[in-house]
Amino acid sequence: MSSPQSPSRTRPVLIVAGVALAAAVLGLVSYTATKPSGPSGPGSAAVAEVSADPEAGVYAELEKYARRDASDKLALGRADAPVVLIEYADFKCGYCGKFARDTEPALVEKYVEDGTLRIEWRNFPIFGEESEAVARASWAAGQQGRFWQFHKEAYAEGAKDKGFGKERLAALAKAAGVPDLARFAKDSEGAAAREAVRKDQEQGYELGASSTPSFLVNGRPIAGAQSLETFTEAIEAAREAAEGSRAPAKGGGEEAGASGKAGAAR
Repeated sequence: MSSPQSPSRTRPVLIVAGVALAAAVLGLVSYTATKPSGPSGPGSAAVAEVSADPEAGVYAELEKYARRDASDKLALGRADAPVVLIEYADFKCGYCGKFARDTEPALVEKYVEDGTLRIEWRNFPIFGEESEAVARASWAAGQQGRFWQFHKEAYAEGAKDKGFGKERLAALAKAAGVPDLARFAKDSEGAAAREAVRKDQEQGYELGASSTPSFLVNGRPIAGAQSLETFTEAIEAAREAAEGSRAPAKGGGEEAGASGKAGAAR
């Protein structure tokens, strides 16, 4: 079972009971993530070992973790989309790559493009120094508007097996179309990149994520690279709930109209 390698970063955080419960959920449904040893090593099965029930509990407190910042360069989709999927992932995680290649494109086509879904990325490096380095590099690519292109290159089939040394990161940035590679290299090692990654990472630890990828869909925890159907059902349920919460109470429109007429008469 994969687990974060930096326990010193998991300092105690006082959080509300609902978040604590969700943290337990994320921790208990963790699975064996792909090891950095390669596709033939332990834990390299094509699919995650657990299932995530889309009818599992939704925690209202966790919906607040969606930033909905229109200037967020590591997000995709409308800031006011009814559903936000937050992904905590590591570029050295094989299951994260599987989700990125097999599932995410379908979600983008079906839900992001029509304004239903927003995807917010959180760097959650748990496989050591290279994981930290590529996380910072992805952030640096984002500062030049090329995060998702870098994301695609870093998660291409076999990409993680080539490692994420400095030269390799520069090559990925070039392939992703990052225009200023000198700035990219400087930003990757800068304090701002380190702080951004630390912030994402600590949020994941706070929520109890113990493996990658881990997700929140409008406050519903999902662990692992689950099937497209699992995410589709979770997104549909979240959209239905969001639309229901915005719908006016039955008869509300008539009452408002009556009230308006009464006011006009006075």
